[in-house]
Amino acid sequence: MTESTLFTAAFALYVLSTFVYFAALFARRVKWAGKGLAVAGAGLVFHTAALVVRTVTSGHAPFTNMYESLSFFAWATVLAFAAIDRKFRLPKIGPYVMLIVVALVALASSPLMPKDVTPLVPALQSYWLWLHVSVTLVGEAFFAVAFVASILYLAADSEEKKEKYDSVSYRAVAVGFPLFTLGGLVFGMIWAFRAWGRYWSWDPKEVWSLITWFVFALYLHTRIVMGWKGKRSAVIAIIGFLAALFTYFGVNYLLSSLHSYR
Repeated sequence: MTESTLFTAAFALYVLSTFVYFAALFARRVKWAGKGLAVAGAGLVFHTAALVVRTVTSGHAPFTNMYESLSFFAWATVLAFAAIDRKFRLPKIGPYVMLIVVALVALASSPLMPKDVTPLVPALQSYWLWLHVSVTLVGEAFFAVAFVASILYLAADSEEKKEKYDSVSYRAVAVGFPLFTLGGLVFGMIWAFRAWGRYWSWDPKEVWSLITWFVFALYLHTRIVMGWKGKRSAVIAIIGFLAALFTYFGVNYLLSSLHSYR
């Protein structure tokens, strides 16, 4: 099967999973949510195969342009949600996380998104590309789960629900933050030094990555050291993910950056 066929199959399964999750939500059938996760898991299998085929075909990492990075980000978000859901079993988070996944895959599928395999420029021909980008995007995928949980916390109508959503958000940030730190900052700076001879250049992508890091560092600091929980933590997690989205999309299309995807 071709990458396009595998990717389309994954997209269809993610859409179906979203419908199943929302059906479970509105019909109040908790068991249906398990079927939604199973369908998403099947989509993840096809999506993984599509990424493998892309890697083999191109001869490089499957996240070197916007189409590839959107695809990998969507894949990582499903993976992050499955990991968190295994622990908490909260079906109401599923439909909204899958909406994000479907939106990412839909953007990647857009005819306006170049999908051709192109040779890498010399600076990108490095194993640091794998470490830097993949770990960063997986960290941001956990931030996406925290974002959804935080919004649901603000909309929750009982203390029990709020406590669960608060716990999900905290666990997701606790996993995503060290991954984002390692991939986005540590690996990024090492690669920058090897490629350009300097660890930091105040490039817009670097600056906004640092802003995102500071927001989530604030989240963890205020929670662990100052004992903040609940609404204040939820607002910080939401702001953090919006900063991550601007780093990913805004810098690419609104600012001039050495790290821009096209």
